[in-house]
Amino acid sequence: MIPLLQRPSPSMRTSMPGGGAGRVLIGLLLVLWFTLPMVPVALWAVAGRWHAPAILPQTYSWEGWSAAASSGLFPALLASALLGAGVAVLATPLGFLAAVSIRRLPRRYARPVEGILLAPLAIPPFALVMGMNVVLLRAHVPAAGGVLLLLVVTALPYTVFMFRSALAGYDDRFEEAARSLGASKAQSIRHVRLPLLTAATSRAAFLAFLVGWGDYIVTLIVGGGQLRTLPMTLASAASATGNEQLTAVLSLTVVLPPLALLTALLLTRRHGRIR
Repeated sequence: MIPLLQRPSPSMRTSMPGGGAGRVLIGLLLVLWFTLPMVPVALWAVAGRWHAPAILPQTYSWEGWSAAASSGLFPALLASALLGAGVAVLATPLGFLAAVSIRRLPRRYARPVEGILLAPLAIPPFALVMGMNVVLLRAHVPAAGGVLLLLVVTALPYTVFMFRSALAGYDDRFEEAARSLGASKAQSIRHVRLPLLTAATSRAAFLAFLVGWGDYIVTLIVGGGQLRTLPMTLASAASATGNEQLTAVLSLTVVLPPLALLTALLLTRRHGRIR
């Protein structure tokens, strides 16, 4: 019989050190830590006139939102979403395959391969982009394709790490039990392995999406201005003076969609759809 990990009962969870109240307090502190810096940004996004020493804006206005819409907000939003989705679609399965391959390698070979896959984290992004940009130009790779390719390479360390962590506690006997009951290899992968790795897959895909969504350096250098994403639009607004409201609106637009996506993933997992 395959031993299964049982979830702790409510009485066990409350008896654990730093039980429910402690977790709630830590969660509230983390929420405050991340949300408090966004309060001035949110106020600037609706501020019509805000001069010192006033704590709150003297007047409110939605002009920044209309200015953002006229400055190409929606095409940039679509470009960032497509770029992030493309990076997630490519980097997530590649990270899974790399993690599975490393797991099957002997230890003396697994370490060097893992080090190579994690190398992009140690290389300064500007140096990586400048070196690869020359190769991409000589190979006549389109700007959008070059940006996507480099961002997939940048996202691989995150997806490999997530799957490596998940596979470290993965028991192959689950699949062996399914095979012994008559399931084919494809069926055991589909009905056993993939459901057990759903949480790791969602986390890896989310991290890969963030790499594409929030990138600026690769898009600027390799894209050559042909790919207008949200970070590019935000940088243009922030480089000019007197654009505080527009910059705040674009900043919120960059931050809020990933937060909404993360909240949706957490709620989905909480309701038992992702385990």
